Amino acid sequence: MSTVLTVSQINTYIKSIVDSDFNLKNIYVSGEISNFTNHYRTGHFYFTLKDSDASIKAVMFRSAAQRVRFEVENGMRVIIRGNISVFERDGIYQLYCEDMIPDGQGALNLAFEQLKRKLSEQGLFSDEHKKPLPQFPERIGVITSPTGAAVHDILTVLERRYPVAEVVFEPVAVQGDNAAPQIVAAIKKFNSLDACDVLIVGRGGGSIEDLWAFNEETVAHAIFDSRIPVISAVGHETDYTIADFVSDRRAPTPSAAAEIAVPDYRELLYTFDKALDAITTAVLSKISSGKAVLEQSEKHFSSLSPQKSISQYAAFAEMFMQRMNTAVANSFSRFHRETVFCTSRLESVSPLKTLERGFAAVVDIHGNAVKSVAGVSAGDEIGIRLADGELKCTVNSIEMNEFETERNNK
Repeated sequence: MSTVLTVSQINTYIKSIVDSDFNLKNIYVSGEISNFTNHYRTGHFYFTLKDSDASIKAVMFRSAAQRVRFEVENGMRVIIRGNISVFERDGIYQLYCEDMIPDGQGALNLAFEQLKRKLSEQGLFSDEHKKPLPQFPERIGVITSPTGAAVHDILTVLERRYPVAEVVFEPVAVQGDNAAPQIVAAIKKFNSLDACDVLIVGRGGGSIEDLWAFNEETVAHAIFDSRIPVISAVGHETDYTIADFVSDRRAPTPSAAAEIAVPDYRELLYTFDKALDAITTAVLSKISSGKAVLEQSEKHFSSLSPQKSISQYAAFAEMFMQRMNTAVANSFSRFHRETVFCTSRLESVSPLKTLERGFAAVVDIHGNAVKSVAGVSAGDEIGIRLADGELKCTVNSIEMNEFETERNNK
């Protein structure tokens, strides 16, 4: 029976073969850097070195990376001195770099920069053309590969954050020659059917070649011409494409695009609950304040109650009537006394009283009082008024008393 080997044994054996091959020691390799990562904790460089036909994983440990005097960037052509060995854990061979020198600019990176500059000059990246995202979208459009992790991540986040939204999915190729035409057709289809409120276009990370469909000019114009707001979700956080610059919002990952596209219903419920609590508190406070005001007003207006005023005025009126009756009675009593007094005095000086004592009043035919015999002639008719009537008389003769006769003679 043949010997059964473990994976570790196989990887170790292959590593020993590669390490013993002197043709793979201290070699020089030229190529273009892609997927470059400067690990911030260890200081190691991790990247892919490639040419037009192939690629190889590469690592440059901190001790060697510290000797590099320029900024390493994706798309940069370099010449590297190092060794080929096997990483036993993953069973992959890679280039372990000792030195690195620049060797010109990568073709894809140059094409990217040229297109970026062209579209920027055309205004496709201008903020004035960015469309706002809907606050509460009802339908979310998704354009990506049906088999990649991106669609799973997007759907998971949308279901968790905003399950009330409808997801409209359009599967496309996201790399290769057919990718760009399919992405353009999908964007136009969503717009022609008005199929969603916001559109997520993207894929997971990859090399510049893998992401190149999102650097195509046709895709950039399709995103720019879209009436529906577009969120680009291409690559990992450090990867940028032309689609990122022209879209209305750029997300570093597909998951982040889903988070940008919709609100979190739990936060909405929390905000609603807080608002409801605040409104309830405000209403209760208003009611309490209003109740206090009403109670205070009731106390105030009770003191100004018409009934109380009427009662007060009624008591005042009754007291006034009593006083007035008393005053009237007193006035009548006083008037009666005065009247009796005046009547008594008038009676005491009344001519009738004089007449009642035997005196008489003489008047001529006109009713005028005869005060002197000089005003009467013999034969005149005169009236003599007594206490109980009047006598009509004719003057027969006139005799003047001695005193008057003597005064007249003088």
